[in-house]
Amino acid sequence: MIEMLAIAKLNLLSPIILFFVLGFVAGLSRARLEIPENIGKFLALYLMMAIGFKGGVALSSSGISADAVKLLAIGMSLSLVIPLVGYAIARRLLGMSVADAAALSAHYGSVSVVTFVAATSFLEVKGVEYGSYMVAVVAAMETPAIMTALFLIGKNTPKKEGKTKLSMKELMHEVFLNGSVVMLLGAFIIGLVTGDHGQSELNVFITSLFKGVLCFFLLDTGLKAATSIVGKEGEAGRKPSIGHVAFGIGMPLLGAFLAHIACRLFGVTGGDAMVMTTLAASASYIAVPAAMKIAIPEADTPRLTTIALAVTFPFNVIVGIPLYAWLAGV
Repeated sequence: MIEMLAIAKLNLLSPIILFFVLGFVAGLSRARLEIPENIGKFLALYLMMAIGFKGGVALSSSGISADAVKLLAIGMSLSLVIPLVGYAIARRLLGMSVADAAALSAHYGSVSVVTFVAATSFLEVKGVEYGSYMVAVVAAMETPAIMTALFLIGKNTPKKEGKTKLSMKELMHEVFLNGSVVMLLGAFIIGLVTGDHGQSELNVFITSLFKGVLCFFLLDTGLKAATSIVGKEGEAGRKPSIGHVAFGIGMPLLGAFLAHIACRLFGVTGGDAMVMTTLAASASYIAVPAAMKIAIPEADTPRLTTIALAVTFPFNVIVGIPLYAWLAGV
């Protein structure tokens, strides 16, 4: 327990999280700090490219083994299914709009890279091994959730102001050729094809700059999350409700349960099962907010990201990871 608290402290007090806190506090206090909209979009595109590329490189390095294929299939299936459940809950129990429900469900179908790091650190402390291909699983679970969110919003939103919804052709075009999906999948394929050689060529841009850009992105996210809560000058804000907090705790438990069942059915055990369960329980506050910023601009993404980052992330790091390890028997 002491070791787990040390890992939790290390993650919660990392520069990445603290820059979100800085932006959030600055936004609450209405400080004159602002990141231009175009810069924010560039940061989002950069993060999607880096995450996709590094996932492709990881899969290229580890090799496409039977275990890797099995875990990739489980992870991507969960990433498709969990948003459907989250969307139904957000719409029926929280009364969210189609755009907000779709965007929020994508957060929980996708994964948190920092939570993944916390889970693997926990396993390393306990001396439990896990497959290197799990890094590729992390990247592979980003896109299906985003695609499911785009499908949900396309299926449930009128085409414009009329009553006609998107045709199936238009819907598939929006899902598969959306800019965020193209960037993630394209970068993943490029990383898979170029492997370690590509990594060495782009190492400074993809690896060295990644955390700094991520800090900037989360600073911007914190600013916008706080602004959505307190409102701009002359406008009323929208504070998260008790239902939002309950969603932020209930969804990771639901995701963990579904992953645990899938691992049992397909014979995944040990460290791989624990990491898979943690990934299904986590919520994205990097790739999905970046994608939603571009794909579903009408959604109140900063406020939704706050649920994932301020509720789900600390819950998983402090309470969830030991629970998921127990479920996996490690």
